[in-house]
Formats: sequence, C-alpha cells, structure tokens
Amino acid sequence: MRTARPRRSRPPTPTARVLRLRRRISLLFALTSAVGLIAMATLAVRSDSNRWREQLDHTMDADTSWALGLLETDEDGRLVTDVLADAVDTACPPLAVLLADGDSPGALTVRHAPVRPCLTVGREVVLEAGREAVRADGARAFDGRTTGGAPVRVFAQPFYAPEATDDEGPQGVLVTVSDASAQRADHRRLVWLVTGGCAVLVLLSAAVGHALSGRAVRPALAALDRQEAFLADAAHDLRTPAASLRTLAETALRGETDSADVHRRTLRLAEGMGRLVDGLLTRARLMSGTAAVARQPLRLDQLVEAVVQEAIAASAPEPHVRTVAEATVVVADPDLVRRAVGNLLDNAFAHGRAPGVPADVLVSVGRDGTVTVEDAGPGLPPEVAGSLFERFRSGSGSTGLGLSIASWVAHAHGGTLTAERGGRGGARFVLRLPTED
Repeated sequence: MRTARPRRSRPPTPTARVLRLRRRISLLFALTSAVGLIAMATLAVRSDSNRWREQLDHTMDADTSWALGLLETDEDGRLVTDVLADAVDTACPPLAVLLADGDSPGALTVRHAPVRPCLTVGREVVLEAGREAVRADGARAFDGRTTGGAPVRVFAQPFYAPEATDDEGPQGVLVTVSDASAQRADHRRLVWLVTGGCAVLVLLSAAVGHALSGRAVRPALAALDRQEAFLADAAHDLRTPAASLRTLAETALRGETDSADVHRRTLRLAEGMGRLVDGLLTRARLMSGTAAVARQPLRLDQLVEAVVQEAIAASAPEPHVRTVAEATVVVADPDLVRRAVGNLLDNAFAHGRAPGVPADVLVSVGRDGTVTVEDAGPGLPPEVAGSLFERFRSGSGSTGLGLSIASWVAHAHGGTLTAERGGRGGARFVLRLPTED
C-alpha cells in the first residue's frame, strides 16, 4: 500500500520575506511603544493613587494632632475626654478615642466614639486600625469602607501619657475617618483617561511604525524588482543568439555547411552575445544607481546605419530596409542607443509584416536627434496602444521587453519614445535624443 507523502510547503519568495520582515518591524515597533506607554501609565496611576492618599493622611494627621491638645488627665493621671467629646461629638470627620489595656498588651477599648458620626464604619475596623498603630508604635493609615460600602481612609495616631518613659507603650490611639469617594472617582477618571490615551498612542505608533517600515523596506523591494527585470531582460536578449548558436551547431553536425563558415558565424554570435551581456550588466548598474549614463558626442546617423546593417544580416527572411539619415550629433551613451535602435528594428522586423512576407521598413534620422522606424505592417493593436512600453506587454505573443528597454534608454537620456500609426498603415516609432548644443 502506497502512503501519501506529506506535501512540503513552498519556501516564501524574496518579496514575501521582505513583506514579512516589514510586518515584524511594525509589530516590534508597536510592542516597544506599548511597553513604554504602559510603564509610564502605571507610574502615573500609582503616583496619583499615592498622592491623594498622602493628601488625606496629611489632613487627618492635622486633625488628630489638634485633637491631642483637647485630651486632659485628672489628678490621678486618668485620661479625661470630656472636652474632646464636646468639641468633636458632631464633627466631621468623626474621631474615636481608644485606650490601651495595660493588663493585656495590644488590647484596646473604645473610650469615646461620636454619637452622630457623618461616616459610620464598623467597630472592628476602628479597633484593627488602633491595634496596627500600637504594634507599629506610630501613625498608620488604611483604606476602608463604611457600613454602606462607601470608600474611606482610616487614620490611627497613638498618644502617650505625660509621664511615660521610652519603654512604655502608647496610652491610647486616636482614630479618625475621612471620606475618599471624590478622590477615588477622580482617580478612576484618570485611569480611564490614561488607558484610552495609551490605546490611541499604541495604535498611532503601530501606524507610524508600519509607514516607517514600509519606507525602510522600499529599497529592498525596488532592488528585487530590478533583479527580476534584469533576469527577464537577460533571458529576452540572449534567447535569439542562443537559438542561432543551436541552429548553427545542428547544421554543422549534419555537414550541410563549410566548417570555416561555421566557425566565423559562431565567432560573430559569441561576440554579439558578449556585447549583449555587457549591455545588460551596464543597464543593471544604471538602474541600481551604481553607474551613470556615459554621455558623449555621438554621430547618430552613423550608429543607426551600422545597427541597420547588423540587424539585416541577422534576420531571416532578409527584410527590405531603406535608410534616410542626415548628419546628426547627439549626446548619448553609444551602447545604450545601439540597443534601443536594435530593439526598435527587431520589433519592426517581427511585427511589421504579414506572415511569410519580408518586412518593409523605413528608418530615418533627423537633425533634431530623432530616429524614426516605420513599418508597413498591420499597425498597433488597440488593446496594447496605451501600455505598449510596459514590460511584458505585447500584442503578438512576445514578451514585449524590447520596447520597454528602448523606452527606458530614451528616458535615461532625457529623451522620449513615442508610437503612432504611420503613413503606410503600419506602426511608427520615434526615438528622440538630446542633441549637442
């Protein structure tokens, strides 16, 4: 029984890897911003929480300090709270007096409690606050709740007998309660405001990170596009001479031609392929920005005539080409212009004729730096007229790279390449190059 092999996932393309890197950079940027904002928000929230508690504690410390002045002792040293009771019995915040039980360390009894307090807390809350202050031998503050569930702040301040020594504990504890509803409401509003602000800033930072990462990876994507264009152009330009070499080799193996002639033709093809490779490398360097267009004064008419002769010799069936050239000097790169004109001729030979009929092409060179290639073929297909110079666009089954390369050469020199219907019914291509001043 044959078991099915697990399907291997295809490795991502270079473009997919770059885009995945962009997403990771955006995510890392957002996470970094989120961590920083959360840390700052946590610090701000905690600072506000400590602030309002310290404000209440300071106020209650002042109240208990004032109340300590109202405590009196009689001749026997016993604590008298009558003056305090008269002063704070109906006051708000309420104040309770707890006395320490000398026989039971840590035990407290309520000596005074307000009759009509504005805030009512459980008796155990007051006693626990007092015990904590006695154990700590100092003032202590706590969060609590009233019997109705409202938030309060409980403050306990121990006091000592006038004749007490350093080893003796506190004589009692003053416990006061303050309403914390307003402070907690303000704190909650701050928490929601900070949380919402952090969320907005994280989203904003994610968007900014995505935009910045897009700008960061844009050169890499452009380089990948240039690499793809270079490979496609290389395949396009090398396909014809490679096919000619194969045909020549097959002819030589069959013994249908003279060996010396085969060698000469092979040498010409090899030289032509070498020039093609050099031109492709030059174009790749120009597109990547590592080299500049080698502009120099150039006799355009002589170059075009030489290219026409080479194109006729390499074409089968031999086309009928008429050349009308005026002496013209342009400022351009000879190799690139040679390739552009050659591509225009190849296009005219391939598409500017009826099947089985040699191409009839008119090539003219004007004094204004124009090279016109006009054929007598069927003309330009309407469906490709608007995108004729884009890569991989053609109306006759070819890749369409030849015209796109010619257009690129024209624009690299500050010129133009246009296509229109010719006077003989075919296509007319006009290459314009800057002339020498």
